[in-house]
Amino acid sequence: MRELLKATRALSDETRLRILNLLLERECCVCEVMQVLDISQTRASRNLSILYDAGFLKLRKEGLWSLYSINRQDAPAYLPEIIEAVKKGLRSNRVAAQDRARLKNAERVGPTCVQRHRGR
Repeated sequence: MRELLKATRALSDETRLRILNLLLERECCVCEVMQVLDISQTRASRNLSILYDAGFLKLRKEGLWSLYSINRQDAPAYLPEIIEAVKKGLRSNRVAAQDRARLKNAERVGPTCVQRHRGR
């Protein structure tokens, strides 16, 4: 029951729902999440970590980047159903649609993206 509670708590935040929305489209690094949602590196990393700890995400390292994607293999049995419900719930949401559109222009720019976004 503790893991299910952790998963449902992870979804109780708009930023985390928006991040899941992006990752349902494709794998993203922290800087891409920052660009699309216009948030700080700290906020992006903290929310990605919460989703990861709840079992929603998997992480892989590639050079400078930490790349996150939806955990479709090692997830508890109930998570795919929750993820599908989130996907359905966000399908017609205006903010989620705008985020998906901005994701098409997001790019992995390395360590400079953190500095670029700190100036905002």
